[in-house]
Amino acid sequence: MINRRTALFTAAASAAAFAVRAQDNPMPHGAPAGPPPQTDYDPALVALVNGPQRSEANKARDPWRHPLETLSFWGLQPGLVVADIDPGGGYWTEIVAPYLAQGGGRYIAGMADPNDPAASEGAKRGRAAFEAKYADKAVYGDITYAPFSAAGGFIAPANSIDLIIYSRYVHDLMGIPGALPRTLGGFDSSLKPGGVLAVEEHRADPRAMVPNATDGYVATDFVIGEARKAGLMFEKASEINANPKDTKDHPFGVWTLPPTRRSAPGGQPPNPAFDHSKYDAIGESDRMTLRFKKPLSA
Repeated sequence: MINRRTALFTAAASAAAFAVRAQDNPMPHGAPAGPPPQTDYDPALVALVNGPQRSEANKARDPWRHPLETLSFWGLQPGLVVADIDPGGGYWTEIVAPYLAQGGGRYIAGMADPNDPAASEGAKRGRAAFEAKYADKAVYGDITYAPFSAAGGFIAPANSIDLIIYSRYVHDLMGIPGALPRTLGGFDSSLKPGGVLAVEEHRADPRAMVPNATDGYVATDFVIGEARKAGLMFEKASEINANPKDTKDHPFGVWTLPPTRRSAPGGQPPNPAFDHSKYDAIGESDRMTLRFKKPLSA
C-alpha cells in the first residue's frame, strides 16, 4: 500500500514495551488526555506552539502529537542546526523554524531536489508549494534545503547537523529496496558527533509487524535495529505519543484513522458510505517516540 509520501518519490525510487497511559478524560475524537501540564518548557517554544503562525489544522493535532513534550524529549534547543525530513504539511516547520530563527539556529528541510531529473513532478510541486508557504523570513528565518529522496537518501555535509527529525516516515521506505538503510546512513553521516536522530513512527507493538509494514505500523525493535546498523546508538524511548485505543487492525491500515481517514483502498476514490465514527473515536495512531545519538567517536 502506497501512501502520499511514497507516491511523491516513486519515480525517483525506480530510477535507482507497549506502556498504556491513563485516559480517564479522553479528548474529543478519542484524543488521549495527554501528559499533565508542566512549567519548565522554554517560554519561547511555548509561545510558538500557541502562536498565530500555526495553522488551525495543525493545532488540532496537538492532543495526539504533544509538540512541547516531544520536542523537549528530542532535545530541541536554541542555536541548533535541525533537519526536518520531508516536512509535508509543516507540522514541525511552523514551530521549529521560527524557534531556530529566534534563537540563532538553522532549519533545513530535507526534500526533493527540483533540479534532479529523477525527481517526480509531484515531489517538485510539493517542494515549490512548501517554499512558497514558508517564504516569510521574518517569521520562519532563512530556511535552507537538503536533497532527500528514496533513490538518493538524505544528502548533507558530513558532521553538520545537530538534530534530525524523522517523523512518521520509516514505513514509507520499507517496501523500496535499499531506501531505508541508505536514508539512515545519510543521517549518520550528516549528524555531528553526539547529534540526535529523533523518530516518531506508527507502532505495531505488541502485535507482530506485517511484512514491509504495508499497513503503516512498524515494530519498535525493527526501527532500533536498523538505526544501529547505520551506526546510531539508541538512547531512550518515550510514551508521549502512545494511544492505547489504537487496535491496529483497520481496513485501510493506519490511514483509516485521522487525519487521513481513508475509506477505500489506496488509489481508489473515497467510499461515501464508509462509517468513520469508530475510527474517529480512536483518534490518531499509537506511536513510538525514540531518540538516537551518533557516537562521539568511531
